[in-house]
Amino acid sequence: MPLRLVASTADASPPPPPPNFDKVATGSRGHGISLLHGWLPPTVEIAALILVLLVIGWRTRRWRLLWLPLSLAAGLLGAFAAHQVVYNEGWATGPDKAPMLLWLCAGGVVTVFFVAVLGWRSARWWRRLLVLPAMALVLVSSLIVLNQWVGYFPTVQIAWKAINAAPLPQQTSLASLSSLRGKPQQAGKVVPIQTPDTVSGMFHRTEYAYLPPAWFTGATPPKLPVVMMIGGEFATPDDWIRVGNILPALNSYATEHDGWAPILVFVDTGGTFTNDTECVNGPRDNVATHLTQDVPPYIEKTFGTATSAAQWAVTGWSMGGTCAIDLAVMHPDQFGTFIDIAGDIGPNTGNKAQTIQRLYGGNAQQWAAFDPRTVMTTHGNYTGMTGLLYAFTPTGPYGKWTGGQTPTAATDERTFLSGKSSNTIKLDSATALYTTATKAGITVTLYSTPGNHTWQAASGAFDSALPWLFDHLHAAAS
Repeated sequence: MPLRLVASTADASPPPPPPNFDKVATGSRGHGISLLHGWLPPTVEIAALILVLLVIGWRTRRWRLLWLPLSLAAGLLGAFAAHQVVYNEGWATGPDKAPMLLWLCAGGVVTVFFVAVLGWRSARWWRRLLVLPAMALVLVSSLIVLNQWVGYFPTVQIAWKAINAAPLPQQTSLASLSSLRGKPQQAGKVVPIQTPDTVSGMFHRTEYAYLPPAWFTGATPPKLPVVMMIGGEFATPDDWIRVGNILPALNSYATEHDGWAPILVFVDTGGTFTNDTECVNGPRDNVATHLTQDVPPYIEKTFGTATSAAQWAVTGWSMGGTCAIDLAVMHPDQFGTFIDIAGDIGPNTGNKAQTIQRLYGGNAQQWAAFDPRTVMTTHGNYTGMTGLLYAFTPTGPYGKWTGGQTPTAATDERTFLSGKSSNTIKLDSATALYTTATKAGITVTLYSTPGNHTWQAASGAFDSALPWLFDHLHAAAS
């Protein structure tokens, strides 16, 4: 299990991370049939390969010399096109390159389609019957490989519940809260909320709030601190709960503190699963305004929470990590603490030129307005802000970063122009943010640890940081 902070002091350092977040998280969240490891992924992939070979067959000489090569060429073009779309759109968010098997599976879907069309007349009836199952299995294999790359769904059970929008664990309705007031709760409750879009006009999905047992005590709710939780680039608002599986850690902390814990708000940053907004205002919607002017007033009014920046924190992973530090440094009057788990050096959807066009409609001034290092440098000295950065590096180093050579212009060039950070510069992004934040008077800690860019690593990082974060907010409330 992740190491936990025992002392309750706002100035204590966060606990050191486990040696490898992937192993820690996977070991503690492996309930059900795994979609990441074990027997299922290779079984599906082998079955898909067998069906594809049966569909192709040896057939005639004309088939072997003409139609089959054309089908394979179309598959190669399909694989290349899938690769280009993913990288040109800036969807490759992780520090790890997509596995070659992903492109092979994408090409396999196209190959089977062309085999079916070009070889329909020469195929026996049983080959024709196998076309749809083969294409379906290759497509499923592609999705499994994609999921293994990003670690989105750990198990079949979690994927099924997400696809079918099953109720979340400990879910209750907003209308039922009044009937629970004054009644002891053994665990917190998850409440779907319909936050307004009055200021932002942003289209968004249902968001969620976690209310700890302490919220239900007394005639009126206590003014608890708040943590805004933001997921990754492709996300739904409930990902931290369903995929990250953080409720056990929340309830464990609350149990150890007589029911006390902050309220957590799980927000929507895209309106749809594939809308990569990076939490900025622009052509993809006014997300920053929604998160700072729609959500906080609604949460404060609906749940009677604390309102000071010292008692509001924002946490995110991947794109959400970038959002976390960006929101905090842009709005220090609202957020006094941030946790950036494996975020990038700034909001981006490709290289700098692509980002300016896609996120800001070509407005370079907007890029600067949402670039966290530019914001920190322009703002000057911050007072009372605290932050935590986690960087995952597949081969290390492991431990707390205590300073060193300031990132150079060459580092910036690699980081910005490459778009999403690669293996060799992921830590550079974090150290660049660390350096700028420290100069701006922000109390920030940076940890690097072996791990991949997956939800399992993100969950492990949050588990490690949770006691420090909650203790910090508790001290601010005292």
